Amino acid sequence: METLRTPDERFANLPDYPFAPHYVAVDGLRIHYVDEGPPGAAPVLMLHGEPSWSYLYRKLIPILTAAGQRALAPDLAGFGRSDKPAAREDYTYQRHVDWMAGLLTDLDLRDVTLVCQDWGGLIGLRLVAEHPDRFARVVAANTFLPTGDIPPGRAFLAWKRFATQSAAFHAGGIVKGGCTTELSSEVIAAYDAPFPDDRYLAGARQFPVIVPVAPDDPASEPNRRAWAVLGQWTKPFLTAFSDGDPITRGADKYLQQAIPGAAGQPHTTITGAGHFLQEDKGEELARVVVDFIARTS
Repeated sequence: METLRTPDERFANLPDYPFAPHYVAVDGLRIHYVDEGPPGAAPVLMLHGEPSWSYLYRKLIPILTAAGQRALAPDLAGFGRSDKPAAREDYTYQRHVDWMAGLLTDLDLRDVTLVCQDWGGLIGLRLVAEHPDRFARVVAANTFLPTGDIPPGRAFLAWKRFATQSAAFHAGGIVKGGCTTELSSEVIAAYDAPFPDDRYLAGARQFPVIVPVAPDDPASEPNRRAWAVLGQWTKPFLTAFSDGDPITRGADKYLQQAIPGAAGQPHTTITGAGHFLQEDKGEELARVVVDFIARTS
């Protein structure tokens, strides 16, 4: 497998991202993660989606660490400072799950609070189902776990066409388009930093292709097995969706009804935020997470 590695200088002096890099080797790839706060504290594992990276969680990290939490934010393979397989066919749903499972087990993370958004949920909820003893609670934000049994909406199909067919794929511009707030040129550039040119974008362009959209998709049966576990999950499960995301709108209600651990939890809708609610209302989301941990510990 040919891999690319974004030069370190691309990540120098990014606004509000002073965090030291950490790395773990998984299946021949160097996976990057942010690791801040007391090393002995229970970890908060924050998984991003497309086409973002751990930079998306920069507003949450200091609030979590100030509350005594260990804040962990990996970069998925193909994103951020993690290695990037060069061919689109090198990326599969199962490989993404396995890569993050490697980080989970290599760091021996336990008593984990998962915070997941977008593909962070498609991967993270699989991790919860396959390693349930390692997780203490879940905060799901603008995400879902599809099996392909329900047809995708128009917004997703339009996004899939764009990601796979567009001549240009501007990661920073895509993040900007998924926010309700104005992003500075420096922040937009930070989202572009992992991708010096189109060769580095194979993972980002492939993500929509590997979302299960038909019942016989390769990931459909593994996701159904995950739902069988989640359907009996009694540990605390919280939804914290935004009010302005056309991609995942309504999925929070489904999660609340389908997962036993969601019963009686103070589910919240974060107003004035788009798909990337960590960017629009990161401090508010961080406080939701901190309060949830305190309430359920």
